[in-house]
Amino acid sequence: MSRAADRLRLLISHLDGSPDGLKAVQTSAQTVTYSHPQRLRYSVDTSDLLTPEQRYSYEENGFILIKNLVSEYDIDRFKSEFERISRQDVRVPGLVVMKDVAIVKSEYVPDQRAISKLQDFQEDPELFRYCTLPEILKYVECFTGPNIMAMHTMLINKPPDAGKKTSRHPMHQDLHYFPFRPADKIVCSWTAMEKVDRKNGCLVVLPGTHTGTLQEHDYPEWEGGVNKMYHGVRGYDPQHPRIHLEMEKGDTVFFHPLLIHGSGMNQTQGFRKAISCHYASADCYYIDVKGTTQENIEKEVKEIAARKYDIGEISFEDTWAFRGRLVQGERTSL
Repeated sequence: MSRAADRLRLLISHLDGSPDGLKAVQTSAQTVTYSHPQRLRYSVDTSDLLTPEQRYSYEENGFILIKNLVSEYDIDRFKSEFERISRQDVRVPGLVVMKDVAIVKSEYVPDQRAISKLQDFQEDPELFRYCTLPEILKYVECFTGPNIMAMHTMLINKPPDAGKKTSRHPMHQDLHYFPFRPADKIVCSWTAMEKVDRKNGCLVVLPGTHTGTLQEHDYPEWEGGVNKMYHGVRGYDPQHPRIHLEMEKGDTVFFHPLLIHGSGMNQTQGFRKAISCHYASADCYYIDVKGTTQENIEKEVKEIAARKYDIGEISFEDTWAFRGRLVQGERTSL
């Protein structure tokens, strides 16, 4: 048994007789107080990387924030590649270039100012290098186990809000988009490419919501419009405690796919950049979403894929199998 497991067993034995809660100080320097769970469901005993406090924090809150994880050198390289793609110096197969709805409906804006997000950059060697960084994967393994698939990639370039609040991202659960399970073997890595705060639209999370179920999602009825594919949770509790994840360049948050989260408007004149990847254990399996709340996103994704690849009917599962890439271990199922 690993030293981490021994430490956890010892810690639980000390706490079992006490009604007092455990207070864990997260690496984000934000504190959350909680009572300890008897069993650890959301992380695995792979190494001594996560402290018992970090594991309990993820167990209770659904996320951990690691300071200064990705180097400035790597982030600057990712920014340079984003600029090359924006100038169309390079064309990436399968890449989805998205624009804010407020920009699309206005006159053309050149270069990176026209782009709000790059999605599915698995065929770009430089950007995909983010998904293979050892400093990222060693944390991912704590949640997925050793066989790791990179399933979904994004570089977000949140634009200055054009006055219609379209730069917001509604509160949502990432599992809404994924036809594979189990949810507890999926994790997102999200890295700030510059200082991220409430002014430029940092992530907002509802701690503890990862312990619930997948909720119904649809486009929110927002005045000013909503960006394509930006579905939101219907009926979440707006009074639920929330945390604004203010981060510095290189800081990285890892979070569960059922955690309800979103982001506010970018009220600055700059673009708020972040890069992310959703990982899943290669031991995960695909499910049929027909008859579930995910039918609406299945329909939308299949329509987009059919137009993009001009191949007629394509299954929801195939759209994901096509994008997934093994980054560590063996491809056992996905």
